[in-house]
Amino acid sequence: MSAPAHAIHLADNLEVLRALDDESVDLIYIDPPFNTGKRQTRTRLKTVRSEDGERRGFGGHRYRSTPLGTLFFEDLHDDFLAFLEPRLREAHRVLAAHGSLYFHIDYREVHYCKVLLDGIFGRSCFLNEIIWSYDFGGRSSRRWAPKHDNILLYVKHPKRYRFDASGVDRIPYLAPGLVGPEKAARGKLPTDSWWSTIVPTSGRERTGYPTQKPLQLLRRVVLASSRPGDLVLDFFAGSGTTGAACLETDRRFLLVDDNPEALRVMARRFAERDDVRFVGFDMLREQ
Repeated sequence: MSAPAHAIHLADNLEVLRALDDESVDLIYIDPPFNTGKRQTRTRLKTVRSEDGERRGFGGHRYRSTPLGTLFFEDLHDDFLAFLEPRLREAHRVLAAHGSLYFHIDYREVHYCKVLLDGIFGRSCFLNEIIWSYDFGGRSSRRWAPKHDNILLYVKHPKRYRFDASGVDRIPYLAPGLVGPEKAARGKLPTDSWWSTIVPTSGRERTGYPTQKPLQLLRRVVLASSRPGDLVLDFFAGSGTTGAACLETDRRFLLVDDNPEALRVMARRFAERDDVRFVGFDMLREQ
């Protein structure tokens, strides 16, 4: 059997980054902890029809839910930027001259993180701020409800980066009658404002991991900013959605996370693949 094309590490991401060669990675996507100061949890439920169930659903039927387990991680750093900086400096070092970094964060830290990234990559290498909008959860009556994340896109070189949006999913025209049937059927390219639902609670894509991002989001990133055969790095891998997008689009991946719960999710998600190498997973059996 040939050497695995993909690898998943249970490790401190800074150690893995320091072991990588200069300019050896074509694309980096990271979704670090958002420093919310909270424990992020997600409980998996099995729901069945039951006459005495505690929940009422479609058609007036009642359902009973049974917890299958809870996944969590602590989302708090005393000095968030000091935690990120050495990792982002290593990310800049290992990124190829044509490479791009997508940095996914939310409104709490995005402004501080952009100043940090400007200092590492240079302001001329800031390409886009992508706004991912979604509609889920409650709405505050005391302020505008926050329903978006920010994705900062930096490139290693302001004129040598790879970007080709021609293969990404297209979006419908708001007024298709004004553009003609051919254009309307094809749709238009996305802008820097992306509307996409979160991973549905009962969807096939759901792994149960807190903060799991939708495959559509990562597929768009990977298709636009890399080519088939390229190496894509995600060193805050979480549920492994970056890896799933790479498998769909014929890219190689390197995923890193130090949370055993995340690695258990990824082990299940990629259990059927014989081309994925798992590094450090013996630690899971010791816990």
